Amino acid sequence: MQIKTSSLPHALLVFLTLVLMISVGFFKMGISLHIILYFVLIWVALNARMLGHPFGDIRRMMSKSISRSLSAMYVFLLIGMVIASFMKSGTVVALIYYGLDFITAQWFLPVGLVLCAFMSLATGTSWGTVGTLGVVFIGIGTVLNVPLPLVAGMIISGATFGDKLSPVSDTTNLASMSTDTDLYEHIRSMLYTTIPTFIIVIIVFAYMGYGVDQTTSFADIENIQKVLAENFHLNPFITFIPIVVLFVLSMKRAAPEVTMTASIVIASIIAIVYQDNSITTVANALWENSKGETGTEMIDDLIGRGGLYTMAWTLMLSIMAIAMGGILHGAGFLRVLLEGIISRIKNAGSLVAATISTAVMGNLSMGETYIVIILNSQLYKKAYQEKGVKSSVLSRSVEEGSTLTTALIPWSTTSIFYVTTLGVQTLDYAPYALLNYINPILGIVFAYLGIALFKVDKNKRPL
Repeated sequence: MQIKTSSLPHALLVFLTLVLMISVGFFKMGISLHIILYFVLIWVALNARMLGHPFGDIRRMMSKSISRSLSAMYVFLLIGMVIASFMKSGTVVALIYYGLDFITAQWFLPVGLVLCAFMSLATGTSWGTVGTLGVVFIGIGTVLNVPLPLVAGMIISGATFGDKLSPVSDTTNLASMSTDTDLYEHIRSMLYTTIPTFIIVIIVFAYMGYGVDQTTSFADIENIQKVLAENFHLNPFITFIPIVVLFVLSMKRAAPEVTMTASIVIASIIAIVYQDNSITTVANALWENSKGETGTEMIDDLIGRGGLYTMAWTLMLSIMAIAMGGILHGAGFLRVLLEGIISRIKNAGSLVAATISTAVMGNLSMGETYIVIILNSQLYKKAYQEKGVKSSVLSRSVEEGSTLTTALIPWSTTSIFYVTTLGVQTLDYAPYALLNYINPILGIVFAYLGIALFKVDKNKRPL
């Protein structure tokens, strides 16, 4: 059977049906997302078969896509153990204990935003920031009676800021390489839209801080601290060691697997030697942590989080979403859709808007940012050259449509990870992940206004 190229109407039908199946099945009928993705996978595979792709090729499309994401899956598994070991070692508890001395409900959101942004900028990972500092802020927010969806939105906004701008971020480097843009030229280009967005987000979170119900009294906070101190040894010079190791190794650009494993081992030793846990208790917690026994339910739930087993739901869903994206990419459905859009672009402003919009569409269909970055960069490279727009604008737009919006899509690997780690559903935190949707909107507005729309000097070679 001869392999055919998908037509634009066929590709559009595949994509719209995919989105309809997920939205109706998940949001309207309440069907498990795993099962929905299974049937979506069947739908996409059948359409690839209609184009003449044999099953062996379809399976290779799925396997190739999954193989590209194996490093992310390793991080999935390790993060669960990082959280559990940090709980048992008292690292998270100590951070909450001392954090309550300095953070008030009124300034919690803007201060937390800046700290998350700083950590992700230094380490280059939003996942690592959410999995460590994010868990701490969820705990502090719980104590201060700050709504957890609001806290989660703040954490994700800050974590995404650094993940987008850090020179050690994988997505930052990938967007730069995929568009043939100098890394620091790419970062400088992003500053023009990201810094104004960050200022807006800080102001909004500061305003929201005034509206938070500040019913938590100093007596309540002191009681929480007393409970924590009674159940854990909280010497910061010991309990902070695991997170310092995590931070230092990340700064030195050690592999995430090495960084996390080192912090897990050190935290486990501290949990056994300093926190008086048995080897069996700590080892079992790394598999599946159990609720604490402090007598305070809120604290018991918090310190019982983490473990390898808790990431199984996330991992299974990610594998299915990535496999689906592999077929959409391999069978050419997404390429046909994007090329149909590119052919209708008339000016540079529309080009940026299309780049960001199609990256969002790619995230919606594939749930995997890395593939979207590579594909969009390849598809739009020639169009930017023809319009005389620098590649740094392309790299910036690709990141604003992909890296920023993936956290807002419930079936994306990033969103699944955030939900599992923070315990807040995507649709609950999405309205408060301000940076993630304001930045792409601002990027489009700036493009139409001609702001930061860098043109190639015809007398010089393009950057």
